[in-house]
Amino acid sequence: MPLSQSSIIRMMATALATLFVGFGINAIFNPDGALAIFELPAPPADRVLVDSLMAVYGIRNVFIGFAIYASSFLGTARSLGWTLIAASAVAFGDGAICWTHGHGQWGHWQYAPMFTLLGSMILGVFDGPWAFLTGQK
Repeated sequence: MPLSQSSIIRMMATALATLFVGFGINAIFNPDGALAIFELPAPPADRVLVDSLMAVYGIRNVFIGFAIYASSFLGTARSLGWTLIAASAVAFGDGAICWTHGHGQWGHWQYAPMFTLLGSMILGVFDGPWAFLTGQK
């Protein structure tokens, strides 16, 4: 059986979707705790703005998690694979923003490759070039 058709790979994707949902819920209900992940300072005068932006960040993460769930349960393997790769781009982008401030990037960059690798497995990259290019298993 090709790696891309493994039910274990799909279950891993679903489990990783829970990571996004968990981070999102944390950001909505515990903005200070979520902001600690970014390791960025939040001046007390800007507390209302920072809390609001953390809620936006939280909603974005919950959406990404549910997009992965939907692709996993209702979509095709290709839609799930590309959704996971897009999620890794979000994690990489968040890390890049932290990197411009000098710290906190590895809190994001440590899990971005997992999403890329898992998405690539589901797309059939490791099943061989013909399977990946044509989508035929």
